Amino acid sequence: MAASVAETLSKRHRVTILAGRPSYDPSERYPYSFLRRDARNGFVVERVGSTAFSRHRMRRRVANYLTYVSLVVPRALALKVDIVLAMTDPPFAGIVGAAIARTKRLPFVYNIRDLYPDMAIGGEIVRPRSWVSGWERLHRKALCQASRIIVLGEDMRELILSKGVSADQVVVIRDGTMLPVSPAPADHPATCEIRGSAKFVVLHAGNLGFYGAWSTIIEAAKSFDGDGGQLVFVGDGANRARLEVLSRGYSCIRFLPFRPGNEVPCVMAAGDVHVVTIRRGLSGIVVPSKLYSTLAAGRPILAVAPEQCDVARIVRENECGLVADPDSPADVAAAIRVLRSDPSRLKIMGERAGEAAKKYARVTELEKFTEVIEEAARSHPPGGRNLAA
Repeated sequence: MAASVAETLSKRHRVTILAGRPSYDPSERYPYSFLRRDARNGFVVERVGSTAFSRHRMRRRVANYLTYVSLVVPRALALKVDIVLAMTDPPFAGIVGAAIARTKRLPFVYNIRDLYPDMAIGGEIVRPRSWVSGWERLHRKALCQASRIIVLGEDMRELILSKGVSADQVVVIRDGTMLPVSPAPADHPATCEIRGSAKFVVLHAGNLGFYGAWSTIIEAAKSFDGDGGQLVFVGDGANRARLEVLSRGYSCIRFLPFRPGNEVPCVMAAGDVHVVTIRRGLSGIVVPSKLYSTLAAGRPILAVAPEQCDVARIVRENECGLVADPDSPADVAAAIRVLRSDPSRLKIMGERAGEAAKKYARVTELEKFTEVIEEAARSHPPGGRNLAA
């Protein structure tokens, strides 16, 4: 999504992205260099020489974050730009971006993708401590400084407003999705590998991070062992190793790696039902963008999430799936049985999902994003229309 935003902005402005060395996708890694500069798709990416440890160990991930910040701040201060845009990876990027904008007396736009430190506490990554309270105070300062705050859903907007931010600062712009030109082929090797010999596939495709009700979903799936149904995870993340341990001994639960980007439509076509999950306590803190690609694929959705979150609301409003209690394996299992027992209803839900996707076209959301950036830039004296992210 960061690349999509940069590509869209670069059609009308000069854009520089300040990033670290890749630590997630092995195919993107390269030998160490203090600063690597690449031009792509109309914008410039400058990668500082941060560490690139695996993200699966928290201390090493923190080392990546800290080395990135220590190197990116002086580089950001040296660049001549007119506006600063920050996202939320690393988790304190908003605080750093706000400080840079404040030092350079520039407008600051904050695109919140995961809300920190709320995410770290709700995901049980950290415990409430005095330093976490300090983190929250700095974060609220960054929120109040921002000319505009871009959030991914209404539930996130409500949570931001509860922190004392003015309502006219906060704008909902969803990740949205690219609408498919034609259906993915059902006989593609990626689709066939995911489905295997299963009669019914419940699929989760994406990151296995700290936000999902994973234990609930796995316990629900165990009740289907031996009846031809399968729960398939396609992807990776910090929780994958733990989930594999929880699933050990159950052939109805499988784990597969990420597929190349050009095979994503085939992955989405492989599931009879797709799981989108948020654990209780993280409503508004996390908004899974995979919801929109699932809608675009025309697949029914099982939202294992609290009733008040955006995912559950969208699924219910569009009647494109079912919502299940993220704390109840029995409720999740019952929802799967309902979906599996009625193929005609499942087909109708898939059709409704495809129709709902049209409301969230990515091209429209990206145009809104550009307008917000330009509005923030107009609030300060005009410059050369350089944007730094």
